[in-house]
This record gives sequence, C-alpha cells and structure tokens, in this order.
Amino acid sequence: MNWNSNEFIWLDWVILAIGLVGVVATVWYAIWKDKKAQQGEDSSAYLFGKGEPWVGMAHWEMQGWMILILGWLFVPFYQLLINKMGKIITMPDFLKFRYTQRTGSWLSIITLVAYVLTKVSVTAFTGGIFFKYLLGIPFWYGAIGLIAITAVFTVFGGMKGVMTLSSIQTPILIIGSFLVLFLGLSALGDGSIIQGWTNMMAACNAAHEGFGTTHMFHTDPGDPMYPQFPGYVVFLGASIIGFWYWCTDQHIVQRVLGQVPGEDNKVVMARARRGTIAAGFFKILPCFMFLIPGMIAYALSLKTGSGIEMDITNHESTDGAFAMMVKNILPAGVKGIVTIGFVCALVASLAAFFNSCATLFTEDFYKPMKKGMSESHYVFVGRMATVVVVLLGLAWMPIMMNMGNLYSYLQDIQSLIAPAMVAVFTLGIFSKKITPKAGEWGLIGGFLIGMVRLITNVVTDSGKAAMDGAFWDATSWFWQTNWLIFECWLLVVIIILMVVVSCFTPAPSKEQVDAITFTPEFKKSIRESWGLWDIVGTLVVVGLVSCFYAYFW
Repeated sequence: MNWNSNEFIWLDWVILAIGLVGVVATVWYAIWKDKKAQQGEDSSAYLFGKGEPWVGMAHWEMQGWMILILGWLFVPFYQLLINKMGKIITMPDFLKFRYTQRTGSWLSIITLVAYVLTKVSVTAFTGGIFFKYLLGIPFWYGAIGLIAITAVFTVFGGMKGVMTLSSIQTPILIIGSFLVLFLGLSALGDGSIIQGWTNMMAACNAAHEGFGTTHMFHTDPGDPMYPQFPGYVVFLGASIIGFWYWCTDQHIVQRVLGQVPGEDNKVVMARARRGTIAAGFFKILPCFMFLIPGMIAYALSLKTGSGIEMDITNHESTDGAFAMMVKNILPAGVKGIVTIGFVCALVASLAAFFNSCATLFTEDFYKPMKKGMSESHYVFVGRMATVVVVLLGLAWMPIMMNMGNLYSYLQDIQSLIAPAMVAVFTLGIFSKKITPKAGEWGLIGGFLIGMVRLITNVVTDSGKAAMDGAFWDATSWFWQTNWLIFECWLLVVIIILMVVVSCFTPAPSKEQVDAITFTPEFKKSIRESWGLWDIVGTLVVVGLVSCFYAYFW
C-alpha cells in the first residue's frame, strides 16, 4: 500500500466511516445522559446548554487579545444583568433592559440577518470547497450535504450536542492541522522544516509584484493589496469587527451565559474569565493551523511535482488550499482522521449558529407572544426556526459566491454590521447619559446604512464596476470608499447620532442606570474572582499576539 498516496484511498474511507460512527455514538450518549439528568426536555438547556462557560474558537484573525476583553470587561456587566433579571439572558435581553423593547427586537433581527449572510452561508461554502478539493465531490453536493447533516444534528442535539462535538473535534483538528503545517514545511524544504520555512517566506515575499503577502500591514500605495487593506486602518477595522464578534455576538456570548442562575458571582466570573484566557491561547493556533499552511500551499504550487495547483488570483483555488494540503501532504490513514476533525468542526460551528438563531427567535420573539406553552413546544419552535435559517442560507449562497474570495466577503459583510453593535453596546455600558431612544436610533440607523451599502456592493461588484449616471456619480463616495475606511466612519457617525439624540430625548430610568452600576459588594466579588495566574495568563496571550505582529509586521 502506498502510504504517501495523493488520493483518498480505501484506508482513509474506512477510518472516516468508523470515526464518524464513533462521533455519533459519543454525542448521542452525552445527549441521552443529559436528558436523563433533566428528566425531560428543557428549552433553556436545548438553546443555551447548561453550566458551560467556555467560548468557541475563532476562525480568522489574530485576536486572542480581544477575547480577553470579553472575560475581563464584559462578563462582569453581563453577570450583573443576570443578577438583576434573575435568568440567563440573550444579547437582545440586555438591550431591552438598557434601552427599549424595540432596540432588543431589532438586535434579534440584525443578528439573524448576520447569521444568514456570514455564518450559515460561509460555513456551508467552506464545506463545499473542502469536499470538492479533497474528495472530488461536486461543490453543491458537499455544501447542501453539510447543511442537511448539521440541521438534523442541531434539531436532535441542541447545545449539549454542539458542545460535545466541539470537545471531540478540537484535539483532532489541532493535531491534524499541525501535521499539515510541519509535513508541508518538510516537503517544501526537502526534509528540513527550517529550510521549508525559509523557502515559504521567500516565495510569499516575491508574490504580488515583490510586495509580498507576509505582512500584516500594507503601507505602500503601489502594493496590489493596498487598495483593499490600506495601511494601518486595517487594525482598527479588524478590531471593530472583533469587538462585535467576541464581546457582543450571541453565538460567542451564550457560551459564557450558559450557567445556572443563582450561582456565586465570584465563581461564575472566575470560570468565565479563565475560559476566555484559555480561548485566547487557542485563538492564536488557527494562524498556524490554516493561514500559514495556505502560504505553504502557495509555495508548494511553485514546486514541480508537489501535486498542488494554486493561483493567488483565483479565489476558489486559494479557498481550497487546506483541502489540497490534506490531500497531498498527509500520509494514508491520517487523511481520514483529519477529515473527521474538519467535518466535526464544520458541523459544530454550523450547529452552534443554528442554535443561536433558534435561541434568538424563541426567546425574543415567540415566547413573548405565546406565553405559557410547554417546554417541548418551545423546543419544536426553535427547531423550525433552524429550518428557516437553513433555507435562507442556501438562497443567499449563489449571491455570496459572486462577491470575491471567502475571507474578503466575510469581513466585508461583518464590517457593515459591527459598527452599530459596537457603538450601542459600548455607550450603553460605559455611559449613563445615553438615552433609550439614542440606542434605538443608533442600532436601527447604523444597520440600515450598512444594508444600503451591501446592496450597492452587490450591484457594483463591491465598488469595482464602472457605474454611469448622475446618481452613481453623486453617491460614489458611499459605494466606492474602501470597506475598512467606510466601517470606521460608520462607527463615528453612529456615535455622533447617539450623542445628539440623547440631547433631545428622555434620560434613562433609575432602573436602567442601576443595571450598569456596580455596587460595592459586586465590585468586591469581581476583585476576588481573579488572581495572579489570571494576570500571568493574560499577559502571555498579549505577548504572543505582539510577537506575531512584530514578526509579520
């Protein structure tokens, strides 16, 4: 048997089949055990999970430091609100409490729209590309198959199933991805990992007319990447997106909020903070698991006989880099194991998004309208909401596929949604003078501006198409402005709007102000929730991120 085969051979298929059966059995057992302990279905357990504070892993960007802000700064505020309300909260719950009922409802709408545009469609697209380049399965078969499997898994598994699957896929994917990294470098360096790294950096530095693709910042206007990522504004734009995703997004925060109400504040905050610190370490890994293997794949594509074909101007080939590395670099048998981990990661990620959508719809729309229904009824409604999200995600995918490569599309869409979230949450927590109506205007106004920009992106090919006519000439500043610069200005406009509206609308109530005011007792519990090792762990995460920036500056 050829252990170095560049194809998926019978051994890989056998390992894949056995592994998937084992995964299904493990998840089923965890769900059965949890339901037995609960003595019946509970909508909060289905939607939130129970007693699990760990946040999810990221899929892009070097933002381990941003996760720390969630643990150190925002968890105490969310915990304070849980104490006030006496229940686990959703992000719309927070805005309803701090601003108005309408603000919370609009956040639910915005979040559901965001999940359709960025979570469901993007993850399904990733699965379709992976299966196409690794197994030769047609793209749409792979994408739709992944959604179908995940939908079934979500319907019957709930958050408990998602968390169990996440715990299974994490070690497999980490080990497998690092095998791809080191074996890829070894192949590139003819047996030497160090030489492989040198060859990779040389190849990538020579790309893009000699400006290279190894830099975090592109400051030269002559750089082909400058128009899309101009100078240092990329850090600010990325931080706005990261702040929204890690500190306010339902998908992430509901992991932190998955606790038992009434638990000691100090214990809850300590557990949540340490979970975010650990996640900060893990967040650094994807750069070495996916980004650098992509650079290796490009360098190998220039090497005769590598089996990897890549054109950095072809969006689909760059999106399929990881699958090509798994297929051509890993030995027989290991391909099957890594494929199990990757499939589990996709399903867990997609299922978590589905669960978040079910949570938002059920808790923020359906329950207020249909009070007093049985728990099984609420679970059923959450499952139906999942089906709707699946269909909408599929409907959006053809449009998404015509809007550039996966990375550019994802960040572009998020840049239109994040500013409103950042402004409303930040001012709502740190300012007692921002009025309820200001939050409502800021969230709705910012979202609508972003959606108008999205429509122009679809029509104008993200500002690249030549649009003739008086209207397009007069509005070119709106649809042609670089997406990162537009994002920063949108944040500024929303903040100014909220400040102005606050000058002419009624002040927040005493109850609303109290919801963001720490009592002496609560301050004491915050201080007692952290110790020396929390500080050390945080500083190490920040140090590692800083080193990465310094090396790839």
